[in-house]
Amino acid sequence: MKFGIIKERKNPPDRRVVFSPEKLQEFKEKFSKATIKVESSDIRIFPDQAYKDVGLNVTENMSDCDVLLGVKEVPIDALISNKKYFFFSHTIKKQPYNRKLLLAILEKNIELYDHETIVRENGMRLIGFGRYAGIVGAYNGFRAIGLKNQTFNLPKAENLDSQQDLIAELNKIKVPNFKILLTGNGKVAYGAKEMLDAMNMKQVSVDEYLNNAFSEPVYCLADVLDYNKRKDNIVKDNKDFYKHPENYESDFMRFAAVTDFFIAGHFYGNGAPYLFTRENAKSKEFNIKFVADISCDVDGPVASTLKASTIADPIYGYHPETASEVDFKDDNAIVVMAVDNLPCELPKDASEGFGEMFLENVIPAFFNNDKDGVLQRAKMTENGKLTERFSYLQDYIDGKE
Repeated sequence: MKFGIIKERKNPPDRRVVFSPEKLQEFKEKFSKATIKVESSDIRIFPDQAYKDVGLNVTENMSDCDVLLGVKEVPIDALISNKKYFFFSHTIKKQPYNRKLLLAILEKNIELYDHETIVRENGMRLIGFGRYAGIVGAYNGFRAIGLKNQTFNLPKAENLDSQQDLIAELNKIKVPNFKILLTGNGKVAYGAKEMLDAMNMKQVSVDEYLNNAFSEPVYCLADVLDYNKRKDNIVKDNKDFYKHPENYESDFMRFAAVTDFFIAGHFYGNGAPYLFTRENAKSKEFNIKFVADISCDVDGPVASTLKASTIADPIYGYHPETASEVDFKDDNAIVVMAVDNLPCELPKDASEGFGEMFLENVIPAFFNNDKDGVLQRAKMTENGKLTERFSYLQDYIDGKE
């Protein structure tokens, strides 16, 4: 079987790649029956020469590959018919802007495997860049604090080489005596937690966070049942929340009353209560001054996220009274960092970590007859049609949604 690492063609340019040269070399050693080619790229974080140096074939022509591996959406005119493709297609939530891409994939008889659909039997994702979103998002949040308060000036993450460089910069600053709330229990939240722990910041329990004062900056890691409660006040478990979010209401305001800096690292599911609304943000009880919204659901559960920000312009202000965007230096502004492609700022680390997960969880399936069903679950299209698992997208491709 012949595998190809394709050039990223989406704008703005994304420097990440599925496999670093070292991981591709490991892939070759583990699976000697595989042939691997790398498409030449002038933007990739690892230059062509780095792949050549470990004995890999770098070429302009990928037409003889069976499986093509990329990160972001492949432009329609670059798709090669009758291939297996892996990339983030951003179609599984029926995103309107990529409907034509999915139509083209069907027309070209492409087997699509979206990185987001590569999951265990229980639905948990096997690969992703979430950890790196958390790492960069937490860093960017502290950078925003320094810029607003004019107390320190952290360099942009994209100008640093690695997570260790980000940590070194964070350890040069003096963080105000803040209470920091971090929501979530997945890779995003734990990526952000790595950064807080690397700053030797004290973690406190929910009870301590809500009720105690501290003489140093502290953080609290809160899960869904800490900031949501059942409407009938019966205490159940996370599974009940995920299954019946309509039975819950937000209990976030008790955190908002004592929080200075909120890092949103949670996953938000359809039907779940909003964490805080625009009305909540107007309340005198609402104390949050800084928001790093790594989850970045626009006009969603974090009311201050009016739009996704960009790596070039990552920070904006949210005026609670007018529920509108203002300059983040405005005295009344909640400072918002809501970049929606954070891992792009740490392309080397993110690519190395992604390749490690891909080699462990996906590549073996091509050589063991997919014994764990990884490829079968992930396959979105086959023979010009949606697979049964993704048949819910039929209305979307028919233009009825």
